[in-house]
Amino acid sequence: MEHTINNLNSKICVIIPTYNNANTLIDVIHGVQKYSDNIIIVNDGSTDSTSELLNTVSCLKIISFPLNKGKGAAIKEGMAEALSHGFEYVMTIDSDGQHYPDDIPKMFNALNKNPDSLIIGSRNINADGMPSKNTFANKFSNFWFWAETNKKLPDTQSGFRIYPIKFYKNTKFFTNGFEFEIEILVRSAWKDIKIIPTPVKVYYPSPEKRVTHFRPFRDFARISLLNTVLVLITFLLVLPLKAFKYITQNKFTKIVREQITLHNETPHKVSMAIGFGIFMGIAPIWGFQMIVAAFLAHIFRLNKIIVLIFSNISLPPVIPFIIYFSYQFGGLFFDNPQEFDIDTIYYLKQQIVDGEFYNTLKEFGYSIIQYILGSLLLGLSLGILSFLISWSLIKVTSALKENK
Repeated sequence: MEHTINNLNSKICVIIPTYNNANTLIDVIHGVQKYSDNIIIVNDGSTDSTSELLNTVSCLKIISFPLNKGKGAAIKEGMAEALSHGFEYVMTIDSDGQHYPDDIPKMFNALNKNPDSLIIGSRNINADGMPSKNTFANKFSNFWFWAETNKKLPDTQSGFRIYPIKFYKNTKFFTNGFEFEIEILVRSAWKDIKIIPTPVKVYYPSPEKRVTHFRPFRDFARISLLNTVLVLITFLLVLPLKAFKYITQNKFTKIVREQITLHNETPHKVSMAIGFGIFMGIAPIWGFQMIVAAFLAHIFRLNKIIVLIFSNISLPPVIPFIIYFSYQFGGLFFDNPQEFDIDTIYYLKQQIVDGEFYNTLKEFGYSIIQYILGSLLLGLSLGILSFLISWSLIKVTSALKENK
């Protein structure tokens, strides 16, 4: 363990952001100094005796803000300073005494085994002494992290972390408060930076001795707003771009085989994803099919890549057939259904590409309701048929492999 610490010490700088934690700050600094001398302290506009205390310690750098800017701003300033000194990683540890510096070797060891990863100290959120509001906030944060990244972490609010800062040189973060730690975690996952939770101890003093700068209403509102923005970015940009890149850079058969193997998908789940993808590809929401498909696949816990692949059934050569049969199926709901001629079908195909499909239907006097009902029925029928066929093929193929 000592060899690991010595090897990483020259690469890691420890950032201690602090705001009015004079009672615990010095103990935290002394605890960290047992394992590293590369310490940057960011005094975030403290109004207690923090400034006087910092005059008594030696470290790599002391940065002082005249006014409180927020924990995120303090960490970002520390990261910029660490980069200027050539460090590859920064460790952050809170100055309120919640974290035990003697867990630093454990964090270093996790990084040694997982280089270029983000290491996060994972507290036991059900431990005795953790305030109930903290437990709720953590579970709330864990849920939104999963919604935004499709990854699960046991403790997304821990401030005890190691960041691979070389990956953030060109990243423009837009938060400065407590919510920064959520933003950087989510955006790290988007960058495919591996996030490794490592169990650490936690100390919570009695309520009368506890110091917190978290403002429940204001900070919770800001965190909720951030999560709303991150969820929108996830489903409107991150997921579609990742899926598009993955799909276009790999062969169809390789993608399906890889997804089944990678996620250990059951025949039922794979077939559900295929059938749902077919349904979404026919659904009457031209221009939004992939975005909605990715969102619903996430909600229903279906393989998003497989869903998106099969939602591409609505390719230009196939669109005329989808329009025709959707209108034919829709006619089942009407006593006097309307009919398309072949020229109109191909004209409407072009209108879909131009984003004027429904306006053109209305202009030509065709029933939009007939088309919508028909496309939903067609999509449902082909989705169920695709599910049955794919499930049967996968089961037969698996049985043949087992008998070899």
